[in-house]
Amino acid sequence: MNGIEFLLAVLGWCTLINMGMLVVASIAIVCCGGPVRRIHQKWFNLSDEDLQREYFRYLANYKILTLIFNLVPYLAIRLAMH
Repeated sequence: MNGIEFLLAVLGWCTLINMGMLVVASIAIVCCGGPVRRIHQKWFNLSDEDLQREYFRYLANYKILTLIFNLVPYLAIRLAMH
């Protein structure tokens, strides 16, 4: 396996792992939101509305960063190779 193939494999796996973690975090927030929300409200002194906004911002930023730093370089290298 040469350097480019290794890099493609790493970026591909990073993308899959990060997207999997995003799905798990999304499901956890939706399905287990009650207990987790109460803990976070106490820790950070946020209203329910503010906490929901922060959860959304967290998930959106995670997705954007995963796309920019994992998927886009993977696709760019794939396109450059052909």
